[in-house]
Amino acid sequence: MEILIGLVILILVISGIWTLLITGKSDTDYRSSTKRNTTNLTLIYVVVIGLSLIALAIYIWLL
Repeated sequence: MEILIGLVILILVISGIWTLLITGKSDTDYRSSTKRNTTNLTLIYVVVIGLSLIALAIYIWLL
């Protein structure tokens, strides 16, 4: 049992160090990709909300 706990702690330490090493690398295109993703998500939300309101109006109208 002590060996298993030691292995879990070792894996946690290694994964923590590895995560910190990976996050140290910066993304040069972060700003442009974030802007593009925000624009795409906003467009998706607008379309989905619009279609939902139309569907709700049709549902209420048919009742």
